Amino acid sequence: MLLSMTGFGSKSYEFSWGTVIFEVSSTNHKYQDFSVRLPVELVSLENRLLNLLRTSVRRGKVRLSANIAWDTGAEIPTLSEEGLINLYNQVKRITKRNNLEFSNDITNLLSIPGLLGESKNVAERAALENPELWDKLATDAINSMMEMKKSEGEKLKLILKNNTADLEKIFEKMKLRWKAARNSALDSIKSRIEEVLEHYSLELDEARIAEEVTLASDKWDITEEIDRLESHIEKFRLVIDEDESSGKKLDFLIQEMIREINTMGSKVADGEFRWLVVEAKTCVEKMREQIQNVE
Repeated sequence: MLLSMTGFGSKSYEFSWGTVIFEVSSTNHKYQDFSVRLPVELVSLENRLLNLLRTSVRRGKVRLSANIAWDTGAEIPTLSEEGLINLYNQVKRITKRNNLEFSNDITNLLSIPGLLGESKNVAERAALENPELWDKLATDAINSMMEMKKSEGEKLKLILKNNTADLEKIFEKMKLRWKAARNSALDSIKSRIEEVLEHYSLELDEARIAEEVTLASDKWDITEEIDRLESHIEKFRLVIDEDESSGKKLDFLIQEMIREINTMGSKVADGEFRWLVVEAKTCVEKMREQIQNVE
């Protein structure tokens, strides 16, 4: 099963004080590049959520963020009624004892630190008291992203299978052309040797001529390259159908395919064969582009 490195997931959860929205996005990256962006009330969860990403996604540039949409009532600061009354009574006693003017207006006391609490602390307390809950909420958002990655991965798999089929067709043409080019090259080498022998009035038996032809042909023989390329293509098909997505394996096989194709192109001078090499490289490059998006 192939997984795309491109995906997006979003989940929202309602609390008595507001709604928390988790969003997770993933784009191409060769390694793990993860980050978490949280509102200040949830910052204590950053390392937990970062570790959660590392265990859920193999590679890619992944961004997890959370936002809080506060309910209207949650925006109103909480008042410490007991604290306000105690402070009011203290001020009243002090002013009376010192014969100072006393005002019954308590609004001036509201500016004293500690009387008005930050209502949004409710989210911070929830994060500290029950971090496992937030693991589940973030996991749901990650799972939503993974579903998209699976869906996109299926599309990539189909494209890569079609590209592989195209490459195999080109490869079959290369093998057929190589047989014809090889026989032509062998005849050409033999004729050149005979011309040299005739020009210099030298004598050489057929066995020695055959030996020289064999030595010369070793420099441009591509039998081993053909066998290795065939093996790489077969392995590529198997990896695509594996249960576990492995973009790194596929990328390695692509590099090996290109290496074998380049070697064949450098060894064989036949014009038609070299054009097939160009077609094969173009096809493999298309496959490489798709693999860059496989996790």
